[in-house]
Amino acid sequence: MNDTANKPQIQREIRGVSKTVRELLTGVKYSIDYYQREYKWETKQVQELIEDLVVRFNQDHDDSNERSEVANYGHYFLGSILISAKNGQKYVIDGQQRLTTLTLLLMFLNNNQKGRDVQVSVKDMIFSEKFGKKSFNLDIPERTRCMEVLFNQEILDATDQPEAIKNILGRYSDIESLFPSDIKDKTLPYFIDWLIDNVHLVEITAYSDDDAYLIFETMNDRGLSLAATDMLKGFLLSNIKDDDKRNKAASIWKSYTAELTEIGPEEVPDFFKTWLRSQYAESIRERKKGAIAQDYDRLGTEFHRWIRDKHEFIGLVKSDDFYGFFERDLSFYARQYQLIRKAGLSLVPGHEDVFYVAQLGFTLQYPVMMSPIKTDDNPDVINKKVIIVARYLENLLARRLWNWHSIDYQTMQYAMFILMRDIRGKSPEELVDMLKQKLIDLDEPFANEHFGLTKMNRHKVHRLLARLTDTLEKGSGESSRYLSYINFELTDPKNPYEVEHIWADHFEQHEDDFKYPNDFSDARNHIGGLLLLPKKFNTSYGDCTYSEKYDYYFKQNLLASSLNQKCYEKNPGFIAFIEKTGLPFKPHLEFKKVDLEIRHKLINALAEYTWRTSRLEEVLL
Repeated sequence: MNDTANKPQIQREIRGVSKTVRELLTGVKYSIDYYQREYKWETKQVQELIEDLVVRFNQDHDDSNERSEVANYGHYFLGSILISAKNGQKYVIDGQQRLTTLTLLLMFLNNNQKGRDVQVSVKDMIFSEKFGKKSFNLDIPERTRCMEVLFNQEILDATDQPEAIKNILGRYSDIESLFPSDIKDKTLPYFIDWLIDNVHLVEITAYSDDDAYLIFETMNDRGLSLAATDMLKGFLLSNIKDDDKRNKAASIWKSYTAELTEIGPEEVPDFFKTWLRSQYAESIRERKKGAIAQDYDRLGTEFHRWIRDKHEFIGLVKSDDFYGFFERDLSFYARQYQLIRKAGLSLVPGHEDVFYVAQLGFTLQYPVMMSPIKTDDNPDVINKKVIIVARYLENLLARRLWNWHSIDYQTMQYAMFILMRDIRGKSPEELVDMLKQKLIDLDEPFANEHFGLTKMNRHKVHRLLARLTDTLEKGSGESSRYLSYINFELTDPKNPYEVEHIWADHFEQHEDDFKYPNDFSDARNHIGGLLLLPKKFNTSYGDCTYSEKYDYYFKQNLLASSLNQKCYEKNPGFIAFIEKTGLPFKPHLEFKKVDLEIRHKLINALAEYTWRTSRLEEVLL
C-alpha cells in the first residue's frame, strides 16, 4: 500500500481574479506575517492615488446625473495584490500598502458621511462584527487601537508610537487635507459608489508560501508592465533617426535615471512630473463640477501621454529636437532637480531655505522652485532663483499658519500653479520684485494675539519654534542647532525635543488671572507660552511651577534661557542681537497673565524678523 495515498495533498493552484473594492474587502479578513508589518507609504503616494482616482472619476461625472448612472462610469485599475492562502487565512504578500491606504480612505469617506441624509454604507469594507466583537478586515493586532481611534474620530498622540502607526496617522491626515473639497458635498455619494464598484484590483492567490514568494520575486525582478517613464523613453527615442544620437540619448537617460533612483525609488517619475509641470503646464482643471483634467493635472497622472499629445507644442518636431530634449533639457533639469530634492531631504549649506519649506510638510514646492530656471542660466543665477523662491514660500507658509490658514495640498494647489506660471523664466531681480509684492499684498502679519498650539498643528508649531530658536541663536553668534531641534540629528534618541508649555496644566495655580479653566487652557497654548525643550526636561520639571523651573531654563536653548535674568549678563552676542533688531526681549522673574501677553508679542516680533520680506532682497547682495 502506498503511504502517500493517505497524506493530504497541497493545493498548487494559482488563481488571479479581478475584484472590485467592495468584493475585495467585504466580509474578508487579511493578515500579514510578522516580518511584513511596516506601512511605509509617504504623502506623495497618497497624493498620487487621490489625484488618479479623482481625475478618472471626474471624466464621467456630472452632478446632474442620476446616481444609477455611476454604473456606466469608466473603470479604474488599481493594480494587484498577492495572497498566500494557508490555514484558512489570507496573508498579504504584496499589496498591503494599497490595502492599508484603501482602508484609510474608506474610513475617511465613512466619517465624512456622518449626519448626511444620503449615505453609502462602507463599514462592512472596514470591519466586521461577530458576537459583539469588532475586528478590522485588515487584521493586524498592532494597528487595532490606531484604527479604532481613526474610525471613531478620536485623537492619538503619535509621539511614542511605532513608525508604522505614525505613518498610518500621517497618511490619514494627508487624505483629510488632499481630498478635494468639491467632492465632499453632494458629489460624495457618487464618488463612493464609483470607488467601491468601479475600481478594481486583481487578487492573485497562491496556496503555498513558496509559490506566493516565487510570484512576488518574478513580478518585482522582471516587471510585468511598462511604467510611464518607460513608455516616455520609448516614444522619445523612436523619434531620433540617427543611430549614434539615439544610443547617446539612451545613455543619457540611463545615467540620470540611475542617479535619481539613488535618491529614492519614485524619484524618476517624480522628476518628470516636476520638470514638465514647471516648464510647460499652461492650464489646470477648473475648480468646478465636471471640469476635465488640464496640463497640470495630466502631467501628474499621465505625463507620457501628455508629451505624445503635445510634443509639437513643446518644440519636438524634428529628429534633432528629440535628441536635444535628451542632451540639453533632460540633462540640465535632472541636475537641478537632484540639487533641489537633496536640499529638501537634508540641510545643504547655502540651500537651508529649501529644507525649511520641506520641514513644514509642504509638497508643492519643487515645480515652483524649478519654474524660473532656464537652460542658459549659470550656476550662480540658478542658486539665487532657487533661494529666492524658497524664502518666499517659507515666508508665505509661516504667515498662513500664524493666521490659522491651511497650507494643505488642496488649498494651495491652484495658487502654486498660478505662481509657477507667473515666475517661469524670470530673472533673480524680477523674482524679488514680484514675490516681495505678493507678500505685501498677502497682508498676513505675525500679529495674531491667539496663535498657538492645537491638537492638529503640533508638528508645524514644533517646526516654527525650531526656526525661531535657531534664528535667535545664530543671530547671537551661536552655532545652528536646528537639526537637533527638529530631531533630525538625535544624540540621545530617548530625549527628543518637544513642544512644551511654560505653565504646567494646573488651573488652580492661576485662578487670580483666570476665572474659567477653559480660558486658562486657551492662554496656556498661546505661542508666547511655548518652548522647545528636551523630553527629559519636561518629564522632570513639566509639572513644576514657573519659579521652580526658572533657574533650569537658563541652561536650555537661548529662547528658553531668555526668560532668566542671567541670560542678559555677560552675553555680548545676545545683547548685540537685541540692539541690532530692536526685539523686546526681557527676563520674567514670574510668569503671570501679563507676562504671557508680553512674551507673546515678543514671539510675534521674532517671527516677523525671522520671516522678514527683506530676506528675498538679501539674496541679491
